[in-house]
Amino acid sequence: MKKRTAFIINPISGTTKKDLIPAYILDTLDEEIFDAEIVFTERKGHGSELARGFVARGFDIVVAVGGDGTVNEIARELRHTNTALGIIPIGSGNGLARHLGIPMNIHSAVEVLNNSETILMDYGIVNDQPFFCTCGTGFDAYVSTEFAKGQRRGIMAYLEKIITGYFSYKSLNYHLTGEGIDLKTKAFVLTFANASQWGNNAYIAPQASVQDGMLDISIMSNFPVIAIPTLALQLFTKTINNDLFMTTLRTREITLWRDEPGPFHYDGEPYEEGREIKIKIVPDGLKVRTKKKF
Repeated sequence: MKKRTAFIINPISGTTKKDLIPAYILDTLDEEIFDAEIVFTERKGHGSELARGFVARGFDIVVAVGGDGTVNEIARELRHTNTALGIIPIGSGNGLARHLGIPMNIHSAVEVLNNSETILMDYGIVNDQPFFCTCGTGFDAYVSTEFAKGQRRGIMAYLEKIITGYFSYKSLNYHLTGEGIDLKTKAFVLTFANASQWGNNAYIAPQASVQDGMLDISIMSNFPVIAIPTLALQLFTKTINNDLFMTTLRTREITLWRDEPGPFHYDGEPYEEGREIKIKIVPDGLKVRTKKKF
């Protein structure tokens, strides 16, 4: 029996035109395996509504065609259901897709879907918000907020926000408490990771796994301008956890305290969060389609 599969395309993800994506999908999709339905989102939050409807209709797979924000909108509705998540990455960072080894080329990503299997993966909860790749506060939340305000998309626009923001952002004080953890620190970046990277192959938590039931915490303290090239190299070579400016922790659940409310992000989507923030991992809560391992 064919697998009933929905493709939800976010028309504003990334920088490429989306009108030809349905044809790209259908050209490559194995029609002997999948019975496809393709829809476009029309507004923020629409992906969640559509995914909820496909779950209610008993679809086997719902494929998020977009970036990490689109993946989050759709995956949150698939948690603890029999419907698996698929991903065709067309966003700016595509952190979860890259972690799962899904190619950035549409045709190649569909080929992976053609030869995929279902696995169980963990997801995280930050207060009442689910996340699937990373969440955090500090400089990355600041950049996410500034990026969301702009009209331009893509990696160059994101890099511009990073460069200009470095000289204006001020580190804050944090207090982390949990099982065996009681740490007060001043941090430039504070990331809670289910998957290993922010996106664009920048590995902020190189040891993170979506199947280990653990939350990886990466704390980056203030660093001088002269350290930026080394830190950048380490981010892209999966060695940032070895840097002197980094502290790493692993736990299942943690509470973050800070002096005042402010920016936070989950899967790159910025929002305002309060002084007390609880983050935890939910093991094996989402079915996801990944490349078969032979």
